[in-house]
Amino acid sequence: MSTAIPSAGTTARPQAEAVIDLDAVAHNVRVLTARAGSADVMAVVKADGYAHGAVPVARAALASGAAELGVATVREALALRAAGIAAPVLCWLHAPGADFGAAIEHDVEIAVSTPRQIADVAAAARELGRRATVSLKVDTGMNRGGLAPDVFDAALDLLAAERGSLDVRGVFSHLVAADEPGDPVTDLQKRRFDAAVDAMVRAGVPPRVRHLANSAATLLRPDLAYDMVRPGIAVYGLSPAPEVGAFDLRPVMTLRATVVLLKHVPAGGGVGYGHRWIAPRDTVVALLPIGYADGVVRSLSNRYEVAIRGRRHPAVGRVSMDQIVIDVGPGTDVEVGDAAYLFGPGDHGEPTAQDWAGTLNTIGYEVVTGVRGRVERTYRGGDA
Repeated sequence: MSTAIPSAGTTARPQAEAVIDLDAVAHNVRVLTARAGSADVMAVVKADGYAHGAVPVARAALASGAAELGVATVREALALRAAGIAAPVLCWLHAPGADFGAAIEHDVEIAVSTPRQIADVAAAARELGRRATVSLKVDTGMNRGGLAPDVFDAALDLLAAERGSLDVRGVFSHLVAADEPGDPVTDLQKRRFDAAVDAMVRAGVPPRVRHLANSAATLLRPDLAYDMVRPGIAVYGLSPAPEVGAFDLRPVMTLRATVVLLKHVPAGGGVGYGHRWIAPRDTVVALLPIGYADGVVRSLSNRYEVAIRGRRHPAVGRVSMDQIVIDVGPGTDVEVGDAAYLFGPGDHGEPTAQDWAGTLNTIGYEVVTGVRGRVERTYRGGDA
């Protein structure tokens, strides 16, 4: 039978916390700005800033050299405006019925990917008696979003016909494999992108701003910088091509939780659902109030470590919805109230988000955007 160890005193802190280092955001934007050369930097803050907080990340990025912001939806763009952010904002993913009128009223640039979207934005602009600022998103090989080749000419004709309602500011596309140096599809996409720009000029709707480079291309392909680069994950300090290098980026998010209970477990005692871990010796385990509802995915069970007081300890047993258990060993000096670091930049001896990604056979993007639920965001640095 296990026995609980009484607390030696607690420290007030959130039960589970994502610490967001805005100074790291600033550092990363400066790295990207240097790589971009003469091109501007659009910092992508979609999905609530990759779960880091769109507004504080946007402010830190703009203060450290980013010229513009990118989001997916009109709603995300309007949230930035509601927070008082006046910098140029582009939004590019629209369902039928998207509120283009609100975007136009708040000076949000709208990306158009179909003739229908062009017509809808123009209609919204005419209703308001204003010109809408738009960018044409071109599909150069992703075969996902963007203007398809079979409607490209019709879309250009419509853009030209709607010049009274639409200010065609830019053109952009998205790269398939910029994180894989030497993949020929990147050069193919560049040729298709250049051809699209030439066609826009011939159609009488020349773009003033061209952007193609994502995080990987910003760091690996300076020839693709054009007028602006559009980094996302690199702003948050995760390498878009970890097998190539870290590029002096600093991880922005640190995920940590508070030790809420210590317990003796005898040799042979099982831990968690199904007793998927059996104590090989008498030991002490620590309980952390965080689980798969908060972003510690169940498939990590028995496959990761956390850092407490500068030392790594294995997480044991199945990840539960709200709780995980850490084997801190016999004779431990860990106390209730201590901070346990799940991932971050490694400053406390913890794994990184990329370490988690490697264990899970996924990408760092999924790890950080998966932090959710009851995890509180705490900001330091910047304008925190």
